[in-house]
Amino acid sequence: MLAYIEKIKEISRRLLQEGNVDMVIGFRRGTVPMMNEPCFVKTPEDVDNLVWDSNCGINLANYLTNRQEKIGIVAKGCDSRNIVTHIIENKIKRDQLVIIGVPCKGMIDRHKIQAMFETEIEHVTELDDKITIKGVGFEKTLEKKDVLQDNCALCIHRNPVIHDELVGDLVDEQKNIDRYKDIRNIETLSPEEKWRYFDNLLSACIRCYACRNACPLCYCPTCFVDESRPQWVGKSIDPIDIRTFHFLRAYHCAGRCTDCGSCERACPMGIKVRLFTKKLEKDCLELFDWEAGMTLEKRPPLDTYRPDDPDDFIK
Repeated sequence: MLAYIEKIKEISRRLLQEGNVDMVIGFRRGTVPMMNEPCFVKTPEDVDNLVWDSNCGINLANYLTNRQEKIGIVAKGCDSRNIVTHIIENKIKRDQLVIIGVPCKGMIDRHKIQAMFETEIEHVTELDDKITIKGVGFEKTLEKKDVLQDNCALCIHRNPVIHDELVGDLVDEQKNIDRYKDIRNIETLSPEEKWRYFDNLLSACIRCYACRNACPLCYCPTCFVDESRPQWVGKSIDPIDIRTFHFLRAYHCAGRCTDCGSCERACPMGIKVRLFTKKLEKDCLELFDWEAGMTLEKRPPLDTYRPDDPDDFIK
């Protein structure tokens, strides 16, 4: 994916020089390894700050909400699907955007890599499908496929679904991927076992809201956890409050989540919060034949009604 950098710069510079956009939203090198940062480029001279590699996991659609400018945005597959959702939900207009599509082969998981080393990682380089990690007294080369984010390893929509410019040839989509094996395993548990499972899953939560803040779908003017009239959920780290936060947030994402992994990437405690949204993603696919962000031509299932909607759940 390193080959995309010069093309991203070329397109971004042209768009700014010709006045087609007011800014380009992309990535610049982060201050610590494996943490590239969102970057708002507003002049052709600043285009050289843009980078692209396997550390660009943040979903840039998060920075489009309610903006008024004409914007160029660098978008991999999941970003583009969230952009579609933003357009459908009237958070940005299609004619405001020039989408610079980036075919993606996955982002690396810094949590997985950091867990492999006892001392600080000082430098990370990428070449082809190998990642080289360096620190004081050590250097190790890893296969990229072994350290992908979990959502990237399961991704079957790696190419942007909507774009105006494309920085490289489309990549082959992954085939024969079992995206919901973990969800089916949980579905087989008894109610008591599920309760214990989710108690254990959420036991480390510190209610920092990093998952909510990183999510490109969480743009309610006032989040339900901040409401006081009425108060939906307490402010404590009581297990009931923690469960309520995660369950309600997941349902707010039902039929909208693209499994971009932003929530897990942001979680400082390493909680697999995608398990909540993936269950609802699976249900939407099986019940409504729906995958979020794949088209501008259809509304999501939870904001439409059809006479043939499934109703077996009604007792």
